[in-house]
Amino acid sequence: MKELLRAAFVIARRDFSATVLSRTFLLFLLGPFFPVLMIAVFGAATAPMSATERPTVGVIAPAAEFQQIDQARNRLQDTFGAISMINLQRVEPSSEPQQAAHVLRSSKPAFIAVLDGGLANPRLVGSVSAQSGTAKQIRLFIAEARRSTGAGDAVHLPVLLTSPSPSAPNAGAQALTARGGQSLLFLLTILLAGMLLSQLIEEKSNKVIEVLAAAVPVDAIFLGKLLAMLAASLTGIAIWAGVAAAAVAAFAPNGLSALPPPAVGWPMFVILGVVYFAMSYLLLGAIFLGIGAHASSAREVQTLSMPVTMAQVVIFALASIAVGAPDSSRALAAAIFPLSSPYVMIARAGEVSDLWPHVMAVVWQLLWVALFLRVASNIFRKNVLKSGPVRQKPRKPART
Repeated sequence: MKELLRAAFVIARRDFSATVLSRTFLLFLLGPFFPVLMIAVFGAATAPMSATERPTVGVIAPAAEFQQIDQARNRLQDTFGAISMINLQRVEPSSEPQQAAHVLRSSKPAFIAVLDGGLANPRLVGSVSAQSGTAKQIRLFIAEARRSTGAGDAVHLPVLLTSPSPSAPNAGAQALTARGGQSLLFLLTILLAGMLLSQLIEEKSNKVIEVLAAAVPVDAIFLGKLLAMLAASLTGIAIWAGVAAAAVAAFAPNGLSALPPPAVGWPMFVILGVVYFAMSYLLLGAIFLGIGAHASSAREVQTLSMPVTMAQVVIFALASIAVGAPDSSRALAAAIFPLSSPYVMIARAGEVSDLWPHVMAVVWQLLWVALFLRVASNIFRKNVLKSGPVRQKPRKPART
């Protein structure tokens, strides 16, 4: 094992230096302009904010009064069209003096805020400010409901700001962060994993890889190539992230605070994002190595890689179903399936604060990386090295 890892390190250092220290790597660094555009188009087309992902405000009011507010909300949504409105959910009034605070702590799914006092004396309690979009929408709803009843007084809406409970995070807002992490992870993996396949085909056509196979084990060659291209991809991502951070600091210093914080916190979410990108890249890269070992020409590569890429799109769609329900049976099934596991787990990091499932998931994914690499090396031995010199079996001495 030690010799295998040493040989893999030599191959990885060779491929990494040849990739990063080339002029074409500068062109490679221009790639973020295309993923940013794809994220905008892909997110707008396939992942609109659904009703279950919008923030929900609990309304403590009788049924008739709640119906007036809800109808006002629907009229405003029809007027504004694509602008997403918060959801409203009625809560039966009780004689409890601090009912709004109690509902805010115990509601499942969690409310971002609770409105009480009805149309006459409305008050908003929750983790929102008086100038937040949620408070502004509530004022519009109340003003529209009063207008429909003939009461056109100005709306005075006191806001009691409270800290969100750790045990009841804003699931709707965190689902947006989870879906954003999934989309970014998927796009980076699809865009960067293809470099590994093209490099393998180039070395096969030049007979370089057969020379390497004569000097070091095939498993070390494939492991080294996979680690080298992963390191090159992470280098590019680090440069892109640095440029993006500088741009945010210069032009939108409060941009990150406007995003819903993930359940594990931003630092851990970023760390897990890097880890799951590595896992996703290794899994898909190992499959691409198997395709490259099987294919003998660029035409065969294109024919074989297309079904894999389309399968990845289907797998991503499967993983996206788990957003909003991280503990459901479908989320568990998608987390067990190795190719969709990184996407499901990065989404889980956005919605659930527990860290121990991530340790188990990474170990599980590494086992599948090892299995895929072994299959790829066996395919290479069978399809490429079989044409090498044939070792003749020793003949038995002739009987005298």
